[in-house]
Amino acid sequence: MRILVVEDEVILREGLVDLIEAAGHEVVAVGDGLAAAERGVAEAFDMVVLDWMLPRLEGPEVCRRLRLARPGLPVLMLTARGAEGDKVDGLHAGADDYVTKPFSPRELLARIEVFERRIAAQPAAAELIEKNGCRIDLHRCVAERDGRVEALTAREVGILRWLVRHEGRAVSRGELLEHVWGLSPNLETRTVDVTIMNLRKKVERDLKAPTLIVSVKGIGYSFGALR
Repeated sequence: MRILVVEDEVILREGLVDLIEAAGHEVVAVGDGLAAAERGVAEAFDMVVLDWMLPRLEGPEVCRRLRLARPGLPVLMLTARGAEGDKVDGLHAGADDYVTKPFSPRELLARIEVFERRIAAQPAAAELIEKNGCRIDLHRCVAERDGRVEALTAREVGILRWLVRHEGRAVSRGELLEHVWGLSPNLETRTVDVTIMNLRKKVERDLKAPTLIVSVKGIGYSFGALR
């Protein structure tokens, strides 16, 4: 499995990486909540091991954002908060399981194995989009059109994931700022529009009449035209 480990304590984070990699998994590790939310939305992971207390954005809020963008992504909450009420709060935030520090390495690996068996029993999530002559592979971060292959950035993949997840409705710029960039939805910036413009150059046949990432006047964007 490809596992995102989110832990701000460097020694513990490195220990988790060594432990999980030794069990045969691919690990990506980050040390703060905003980075976790951004990468968890933009990249393909099979599960997340998530600390509760994090700088910039706490674990429960990271979990909430990941749930909105990728509802099937398993989250294992890892924290020193062991009271029953804290465990309930963690589960209510969207965590699938909860391990209290200090924890046994064998127990942690056993819980990860439970998720691995559960994932193996489920059909794979759709990572391939084919629409209007464009083939987009979200897992490989590439788009193909007319024999041309374009590499997609993590933010471009994050935008596509969010728009596809909410196909059929308009998505605001503020929503993309919050869930793809991890920034305030009220921030005044043209970052979203510039990124969308660059993404359209890679996936659209006609930039003057886009059919995949469509502008919705006064709101933002949609994946495909709204009916």
